[in-house]
Formats: sequence, C-alpha cells, structure tokens
Amino acid sequence: MAGFSYVELLVSVAILGLLATVAMPLAETTVKRQKEAELRIALREIRSGLDAYKQAAAAGKISTSIGDSGYPPTLIELSAGVDDISHPGHRLYFLRRIPADPFASDKALAAVDTWGKRGYATPPENPSEGDDVFDVYSRSTQVGLNGIPYKEW
Repeated sequence: MAGFSYVELLVSVAILGLLATVAMPLAETTVKRQKEAELRIALREIRSGLDAYKQAAAAGKISTSIGDSGYPPTLIELSAGVDDISHPGHRLYFLRRIPADPFASDKALAAVDTWGKRGYATPPENPSEGDDVFDVYSRSTQVGLNGIPYKEW
C-alpha cells in the first residue's frame, strides 16, 4: 500500500495544530507592533504640526488675541490652513491631513475625532479639551507592548 497510515495522519495534524498555536500569538503581536508604529508616527506628525503652529504664532505670522496660548483652536487648522498675516493672500499649512488614531474603536469617526485633545491650561495628569489644542493622545484603553497605556504615549 502506498499511502499514509491513520497514525501518521494524526501525528501530522497534531504537529500542524501545535505550530498554529505557536504562530497565532506571534501574528497578533506583529499586528499590534505595526499599529503601535503607526501610532508613534501619527503622534509625532500631529505634535510637530502643533509645534510649527505655535512657532508661526510666536513669529507673528498667525493672528492671535491677547491671552491666547498660540496653539490652534482645533486640529482642523493644521490641515485646512490659516491666513499668513505677514504675506497677505497666502495660507500656512502645517499638515497635509490629520492621521487617524490606529487604535480608535469606531472606524466611522473622522480622523480628527479619533484623538483625545488636551488644552494648554489643563494638567497632564488629567487632560481635557480647552480653548485650544496643546497636545493629543490616544483614547484607547489598551496597554502597549512596553507596558505603558496608549493614552500616556
């Protein structure tokens, strides 16, 4: 007879099952690591845009009122642009688009609405929205592979 015995087939299936149980957590970790890399890049992009907006306000290129922090009132200004008062007719753009939080649970939300926003006047321990956007954070309740919750990144 040229074929596999029942025992050989059972051993093969057991080995494949064992390999699958080892591969699944590795695949899940790889996906999570990729999303974490996307989160780092998105946070860096938005924070760089916020800093560039603040520098433009400090340089007198953006109209601000007395008492304003110099940060944008919403994230939309970073990509929609603001008038450059030092060059009338020109606009300043700080981001091409607002990236979405890769860990946002509701994929139907606009990218701007996936982020938690911290106003300039709020403490870092208890961030909340204010009159401006000083910083952004993930609203995810998950914990990163490094043991730090995503909302604290």
